[in-house]
Amino acid sequence: MVNNCGVVVDGAGTAVLVDTTSTERRNRAVLAEVAKVSQGAPRAVVNTHHHPDHTYGNGFLPPETLVIGHDRCRDEVLAAGLEATKVITAPDYGDLSLRPPELTFADRMTLHLADFPVDLVHVGQPAHTTNDVLVWLPEQRVLFTGDLAFNGGQPFVLEGSIAGFRAAIELMQSLAPAVLAPGHGPVCRDEDVPLLLSRMDSYLAFVQEVAATSYAAGLTPLEAAQKNRDNPYRDWAETERFVGNLHRAYTELEHGTSGWRRLTVPGVWPDMVAFHGGPIACHA
Repeated sequence: MVNNCGVVVDGAGTAVLVDTTSTERRNRAVLAEVAKVSQGAPRAVVNTHHHPDHTYGNGFLPPETLVIGHDRCRDEVLAAGLEATKVITAPDYGDLSLRPPELTFADRMTLHLADFPVDLVHVGQPAHTTNDVLVWLPEQRVLFTGDLAFNGGQPFVLEGSIAGFRAAIELMQSLAPAVLAPGHGPVCRDEDVPLLLSRMDSYLAFVQEVAATSYAAGLTPLEAAQKNRDNPYRDWAETERFVGNLHRAYTELEHGTSGWRRLTVPGVWPDMVAFHGGPIACHA
């Protein structure tokens, strides 16, 4: 529930936000920082996907700020409501109000600011979620990835697709960004960008390998995670995601990748807590 937000400001001082965040306190802090580098209210905010740590702050934006997202992002925000506050109960969320995207698109959209374009690109298939959008500044070669990149933490694929996530990594690699702002973790530059993307792809390949072996052996996803706890990625943050990702990998082994099937965080949360060894802390 502690994510990265971005801001793009053109020569006229017009600001476009990339995502909001999870609590009233954090969102008011973000908006105060944005006000230091822009003129007036943000023109728009782009939600990179529907997860609450990227959308709960939409309601703190002024009415004149347009909320943009993928078609399915709007559907998922409305369907999920404020359910996350019942699963992750530690934060003081403040006075939340649900605000889904008001302008949606299916494939691509370009925002034309005063000096340069900002391309919004849906990755084409489930990856981290069903509605992941890249925010790409082609002239500056800056890429905001949302949760299609985690720097220092394990990516989370429960609500998406491992195969689709790997395809999204290939798409990001093809853009060859000079700067990559991940959904979580430090910003990457220059040679660190392809290194991060390669490491994430290797992790996802590892999850697929563990799933294939463990599924054939009749192990549950939790048993598979416990058996393979000592692995090359054990020092990455949010290790409890390993078992959630195995649930998705098992589903893809059972049903293939052509027809997406819904898995929910509340449905696997007990396994994630068990693998973690106790309650999962939240610092939002």
